Amino acid sequence: MAGTCSFDVTSTVDLQEVDNALNQARKEVVQRYDFKGSKADIEFSRQENTITLVADDEFKMQALWEIVQGRMVKRQVPVKNLTLGEITRGANDTVRRVITLQQGISSDASRAIVKFIKDRKLKKVQAAIQADQLRISSPSRDELQGVMQLLREQDFGIALQFGNYRES
Repeated sequence: MAGTCSFDVTSTVDLQEVDNALNQARKEVVQRYDFKGSKADIEFSRQENTITLVADDEFKMQALWEIVQGRMVKRQVPVKNLTLGEITRGANDTVRRVITLQQGISSDASRAIVKFIKDRKLKKVQAAIQADQLRISSPSRDELQGVMQLLREQDFGIALQFGNYRES
């Protein structure tokens, strides 16, 4: 009798890589001519999973965001997991933007992924929500490979990682 195989679907951001990318972005801001003499700051809170950008105006805020985004891509941090907040007025005629890091799969995204898998009517494929991750199981390895391929092709608004492949 064949056992079942399973894998986990997660969505995480490596906080050390985020920290490294932000340090590189800070160095670039100091070197750039268009930021000379202006207020530009990047703050990172690991506890709250937030990045706060501060700039003189909305134009500089956009430039600062492009620098941060470019550094995140170079450090292979999934920018899909960054949720941009609104630009708000801060002290001393500055503007602020809070960016939230998405750790784990939200319940809405989990339900959307499970519904997507069930709508494909794959034989014997089970999807179970486990807190902020999903476990996909099936007796057939080929079916699991097919599910991975389908999930890679679909956009759920977050970067998905596959791991913890098991046979039991």
